[in-house]
Amino acid sequence: MIDLREIRPVTDFQRNMKQYIALLKHRAAPLVLTVNGRAELVVQDADSYQALLERLDRAEAAAAIREGLAEFAAGAGKPAGDALRALRRRHGVSG
Repeated sequence: MIDLREIRPVTDFQRNMKQYIALLKHRAAPLVLTVNGRAELVVQDADSYQALLERLDRAEAAAAIREGLAEFAAGAGKPAGDALRALRRRHGVSG
């Protein structure tokens, strides 16, 4: 969640960039920047952003696995061997 106390004008960020960068690294929380009083940008340190992307990737993979299991349980799936043979035939791969 974005801390609503961490909303700043972009001009303040520009004037005090070094201090904000240190704050972002220390707190590992995003900062919302406004232009004319409206939220326009969200900035955060690279490590926190990478961690966010990794969590998103895991969540998407887990959702896809759950979906596949549900489809298989509903009878929509095929045994892996059958699926691999069909893929090999379709793409002309022997094996």
